Order: sequence, then structure tokens, then C-alpha cells
Amino acid sequence: MPRPPASTDHAARRRFRRREWVSWWRADDGSVAAEITIAAPLLIMLLVLVGVVIHRGVDARMRIDDAAHQAARAASLERTPAAAVTAARTTAGTALASAGVVCRSLVVSTVTGGMRPGGTVAVTVSCEVDLGGALLLGVPPRQLAATAVEPVDLWRATLTTGTRT
Repeated sequence: MPRPPASTDHAARRRFRRREWVSWWRADDGSVAAEITIAAPLLIMLLVLVGVVIHRGVDARMRIDDAAHQAARAASLERTPAAAVTAARTTAGTALASAGVVCRSLVVSTVTGGMRPGGTVAVTVSCEVDLGGALLLGVPPRQLAATAVEPVDLWRATLTTGTRT
């Protein structure tokens, strides 16, 4: 480190101190450590929030898929198309509520195909889910949908005659 001038010139000493202060201020010693110390917690928080949003999306998709399967199964057990539509809507709403999925709008569409033995029943559950939840992350709601198809039992008895059809 250079030494200040030995002379008694007060202005020369002041210039030297100013030059020394400016060189200290512009020095890069330890700047990377300081930047990492400031940036690391922010990056970790960002990664955690992204992970939470992704987890909520995957979990909601799995719950809606399960609700569609439950609704299709409940609809395939009914005897009439009207009862199948009602059973599918009720079962999907109950399954999502018990799983903790809150839908802004829930749409359950059921294709019964006449409920004839050997046919199929298809149920599509569509739900608008808020992935940010109570975290207020600014993530827009997402429309998730799942479709499930279940066969109508081939050997079931009809409602009116009590015989196999």
C-alpha cells in the first residue's frame, strides 16, 4: 500500500486519501460472495414457489382424473340415462370435494350411449382450478379435464322385467 506524501502539504494529503478511498470503493474483493449472499435466498424462494405451483397442478390433475373414473363407474351402474347423468355429476362433485380440489366451475358431461348392456358410458370432468391458491402467486387459473370410459355390465337385469337382456 502506498504511503502518503511526507511533505506538510495538506492538499497533497487530501488528494492521496481521496484516491485511496476511490480505489477501495472500486475494488472487487469479496463482491462475488456478497452477490451470492443476496441472490441465493431469492433464487431458493423462487424455486420453492415454482415447485409448489407444479405440485398443485399435478395433484389437481390426478384428483380430477380419479373423479372422472369414479363418476364413470357410478354412471355405468345406473339403469337409465337420466339417472346415469345425475350419478356422474353427484359422484364427481363429491369426489373432488373430498379430495380438497376447489373448482371455480365444474362441468361434468356424460355420454351414455343408451345404457344398453355391453355399451359404454363416457364421463368428462372439466374443472377450472386455481393453482396459486392462498399463496397469491399471480398464477392464472387453469382449466383441467379428464375423461373416463366404463363398460355397462353385459349380464345385468333390466329394471322393468327383472330378466336378463
